[in-house]
Amino acid sequence: MAKLYFNYSTMNAGKSTVLLQASHNYRERGMDTYLMTAAIDGRAGEGQIASRIGISEQADKFHPADDVFAMIENRLKQGQIACVFIDEAQFLSEEQVWQLARAVDDLKVPVLTYGLRVDFQGKLFPGSATLLALADEMREVRTICECGRKATMVIRQDENGNAITEGAQVQIGGNETYVSLCRKHWREVVGD
Repeated sequence: MAKLYFNYSTMNAGKSTVLLQASHNYRERGMDTYLMTAAIDGRAGEGQIASRIGISEQADKFHPADDVFAMIENRLKQGQIACVFIDEAQFLSEEQVWQLARAVDDLKVPVLTYGLRVDFQGKLFPGSATLLALADEMREVRTICECGRKATMVIRQDENGNAITEGAQVQIGGNETYVSLCRKHWREVVGD
């Protein structure tokens, strides 16, 4: 039975690594997969899902106005796929998450999404909020804070390493911009 999965975490937990490994496992057994990623995040190159450990795969890009149900349906017309994998799922719109649910229900294809749960201000991304509401199964990909506890929050920092507490929800960046922390240390850093 096809399901909608939401694999969530904070920055640098290895979500893309887990996604690429799972897709590889399917392909190694002769089953094709369909990879998608947010067009907004081109850090690894256009249409690339890349891991910090150096592995990457080409993927179709989705933009905010794209109909991801239609994208999956069109891909299925080219041949059977065992699973759809979506990286940077926090950038999905609410409508796109509903389209993914429809793809699971009507096209009977499993959809595994991977993304951030909260932003640097501790607020849910719209795509993540809708995935938390609609996903059949959710899995946390864990990483650790500098203190060794589970990191569940992320801070955005400036070029001098100072925490930024205001600004646009979306700012593309990596280790130079974001640091994952446990809630206690996040609160200390943001002055709460």
